[in-house]
Amino acid sequence: QVQLVESGGGLVQAGGSLRLSCAASGRTINNYVMGWFRQAPGKEREFVATINRSGLNTAYAGSVKGRFTISRDNDKNTVYLQMISLKPEDTAVYYCAAVESRSYSVISYGDYDYWGQGTQVTVSS
Repeated sequence: QVQLVESGGGLVQAGGSLRLSCAASGRTINNYVMGWFRQAPGKEREFVATINRSGLNTAYAGSVKGRFTISRDNDKNTVYLQMISLKPEDTAVYYCAAVESRSYSVISYGDYDYWGQGTQVTVSS
């Protein structure tokens, strides 16, 4: 079992930045593809970013590409999501997810096995 705990969310003005962290416990995440998803009120959970086991391969949703950066520190068992140039439409609960996989990227919600509780990100206009 892998337990995931997100942190770093908050309220920020449009154009601002936030860095989310996802701390894993229970197992090392070296063999896990990690992902970030988000869910806005009244909307389905959507893919944001994913990173493979080594950290050399990443993939992003078109809406965040160029503004968000996913990274990982396997020694710290932690994954990050650096967000810049935030927009009001980025407002959502952000979730960290993990799946044991050799894939370069995993973008489907249903393919992940472990999820955190989420952290709220609110961007004011």
